[in-house]
Amino acid sequence: MQFSFHDSATDPSSPTASGMTPALRVKDLAFYYGSQKAIESVSMDIYQGQVTAIIGPSGCGKSTFLKALNRISELEGTVRVEGQVEFFGQNIYSRQVNLNRLRRQIGMVFQKPNPFPISIYDNVAYGVRVYSRPSRSSLDETVESALKSAALWSEVKDNLNKSALGLSGGQQQRLCIARALAVKPKILLMDEPCSALDPIATMKIEELIDHLRQELTIAIVTHNMQQASRVSQYTAFFSTDESRIGQLIEFGSTAQIFMEASQPRTRDYVEGRFG
Repeated sequence: MQFSFHDSATDPSSPTASGMTPALRVKDLAFYYGSQKAIESVSMDIYQGQVTAIIGPSGCGKSTFLKALNRISELEGTVRVEGQVEFFGQNIYSRQVNLNRLRRQIGMVFQKPNPFPISIYDNVAYGVRVYSRPSRSSLDETVESALKSAALWSEVKDNLNKSALGLSGGQQQRLCIARALAVKPKILLMDEPCSALDPIATMKIEELIDHLRQELTIAIVTHNMQQASRVSQYTAFFSTDESRIGQLIEFGSTAQIFMEASQPRTRDYVEGRFG
C-alpha cells in the first residue's frame, strides 16, 4: 500500500484559531542524527499560502528542521524522529509514505545553486520525466511555465539547449527554483537561497518569493533579518544554549516577532545583540 497525498489545491485541514489553514503542522518534533539530538520538541504550524521565515544563530537546528519537513535529511545518514509532521493532516513519517511523492509535493531549494551539468531545458524537465511520461509538447509547456514562474524565461528562452553551468549564480538559483516548480509542489522549502548571491540577484529572488506565495506555501531559512522581515508573514525563532539544543523559542507573525517579541532572547537576536 502506498501512502497517497491529497492532489486537490484545496486540501482539507482544520483552520487554527487565527483562521489560517496549516499546510504543515509540526507536533512535538525531536530529531536525531544517530544518537545526537539536533531539534528538541518543536511544535508549530506553517500556514497555507504564507511565507514562514526560520531564523536563529548558527547551529540551532534551522536547516535540520527544514529538511525534516520533507524527510530529505534521511539521505544524509541514520536519523531518528519523535513526534509528527502532518502535511494537510497526514503524518509524513508514517511507514506508508511514498518518499518520492512526498518530495514532489514538498520541494526544496538549497543554499548553493546545484544545477545539473546538462542543458537548461533538461534541468527543468528532469523531475517531470522521473514522475511521468509527458508528450514533448506537454513537456515544452511545463518547462516554459516553470521558467516563467521563476522569472527566468525571458533570459534563457533562446538558449534552452545550452549548459545550465553557463548561467550566473542568480540565474542558476532561479533555475533550481524552476526545476522544483516544474513538478507542481504545494510547498517549497528554501534553505538560505540568497546567501551566495549579490544584492541584485537577491532582490530578484525576494520578488520571486512574494510572487510564488500566491500559489505555494513557502518556508525559508535565512540569517538575514532584513530579508526575513521583507519576505515573510510568519517567523519562527530557533536558538540553543548549553543545556538544550534546537529549541523553538518563539513563533508568531513577522510583525510581532520583530516589533513585539515576548521572549527576551528573541528581542536580543532580532535587534542584533547576539547571533
